[in-house]
Amino acid sequence: MLIRLLRTYLRPYRKPIGWLVLLQFLQTCATLYLPTLNADIIDKGVVNGDTGYIMSYGALMIGISLAQVVCNVGAVYYGARTASALGRDVRAAVFDRVQSFSAREVGQFGAPSLITRTTNDVQQVQMLALMTFTLMVSAPIMCVGGIVLALGLDVPLSGVLVAVVPVLGICVTLIVRRLRPLFRAMQVRLDTVNRVLREQITGNRVIRAFVRDEYEQQRFRKANTELTDMALGTGRLLALMFPIVMTVVNLSSIAVVWFGAHRIDSGGMQIGDLTAFLAYLMQIVMSVMMATFMFMMVPRAEVCAERIQEVLDTSSSVIPPKAPVTELRRHGHLEIRGAGFRYPGAEEPVLKSIDLVARPGEVTAVIGSTGSGKSTLLGLVPRLFDATDGQVLVDGEDVSGIDPKLLARTVGLVPQKPYLFAGTVATNLRYGNPDATDDELWQALEVAQAREFVERLEGGLDAPIAQGGTNVSGGQRQRLAIARTLVQRPEIYLFDDSFSALDYATDAALRSALSRETADATVVIVAQRVATIRDADRIVVLDEGQVVGTGRHHELMADNETYREIVLSQLTEAEAA
Repeated sequence: MLIRLLRTYLRPYRKPIGWLVLLQFLQTCATLYLPTLNADIIDKGVVNGDTGYIMSYGALMIGISLAQVVCNVGAVYYGARTASALGRDVRAAVFDRVQSFSAREVGQFGAPSLITRTTNDVQQVQMLALMTFTLMVSAPIMCVGGIVLALGLDVPLSGVLVAVVPVLGICVTLIVRRLRPLFRAMQVRLDTVNRVLREQITGNRVIRAFVRDEYEQQRFRKANTELTDMALGTGRLLALMFPIVMTVVNLSSIAVVWFGAHRIDSGGMQIGDLTAFLAYLMQIVMSVMMATFMFMMVPRAEVCAERIQEVLDTSSSVIPPKAPVTELRRHGHLEIRGAGFRYPGAEEPVLKSIDLVARPGEVTAVIGSTGSGKSTLLGLVPRLFDATDGQVLVDGEDVSGIDPKLLARTVGLVPQKPYLFAGTVATNLRYGNPDATDDELWQALEVAQAREFVERLEGGLDAPIAQGGTNVSGGQRQRLAIARTLVQRPEIYLFDDSFSALDYATDAALRSALSRETADATVVIVAQRVATIRDADRIVVLDEGQVVGTGRHHELMADNETYREIVLSQLTEAEAA
């Protein structure tokens, strides 16, 4: 999976990678040539007392060293740029794929896990690529070149290499095989820490209201301890790596000096050659150590690559149309025919055979007990998820065949939990219509009964809004979300229990202003509060995912027991009449 990910996203950077490999090859060749020059200086210059030979070859060594430095700097430059570009492209790909997900896929992965995959997991793969470009490319060249040159110096002494390299390989392989499952478990525990931390930050008010500080501290301590224990276990294995490698290296150096001394004593080898052989041995071992360092990173990067690829390979259940409808009659006629929705693997569907018609100039209300499927029903219209049965039609066209941008302009949804983005009041209101003027923004705020409190804010339209709108109240967030949809001016307005945080006076004033503003549009309101929907042109009653009644308030009060129970749970018989 790691190779597949790297091959896909490094393909556009073949040219800089080619330059990088060339520069690494040149600098490695220069590194390998230096011990041979040093051996010549010792054997032919120092032993014979030839100062001129020492000076000329010393100058050559300096020149080669400078060339090595230049090549190394160039290789690191190309490697860093390519690795950074890889990280950027993978993050963008994950972000784009997540943006295409429906609510079903987002819920499947979970927001904390998606954040970790987009940030930490991508960073691990990027770091592996950087280390590969700067270390791993030169390691095999240095290892093979060192072995060849060492054999050229003295074949019998090279028997030490035959014993050293396999031992190092076996030690590294055994440790790496145990690291991979540990790294996977560590990433899962990192997801858990992110989830717990996000819940605690988001639900800070609830925690304080119920005085659950100690309980939440224990939750975080448990998740944090599990991550720490897993990291310590991984660290213990990693801590074995370098001592084992260094032990093998030092023993091999002792063996080379021991056997090399006997070779020099017998006249089969010169002192300079022994010095060069030791240098090549160190270069070979250094290349193995570089490979070892890479092997330490590979298991974690491989796990991260699998998690990234899992997101990239997940297709949204909301599939964009191949030949989208790019133009509608723009009347705002909404019709739902026999629509049903079932989550994958669920025993029972959330919605069953829903029929609903909402016409321009009318207000259609949907009411029902908690869990009856009201929000799910509204989510089918803007394709937050697609109906598993039946059809959802806008102006006679199935929403699954309408161009997503056109559908977004036609349908405006005010969600049950309004979300405001970090920025200003103006940037949030212009989210659906970037070209809206200040006058249009104030008009929308006035209709949404939000003008008064926005005028009181320092800066007015330029007043700062915190992420999630946490610096304004719940009712103010709802009114700003309604104003944002009004700025968009769609043909179909969907209000998903969007008045629940408003007091009765504000609710009444807002609905009165909305009725004038949306007189020619189609309005669908989901509400728990009977007072909000009792004057609707059509009321649809849902119960356990099915339509159990349709009509006006007085009609349903007379012949629909489910609606009557809901009304009488909020109003007296006289008020209901």
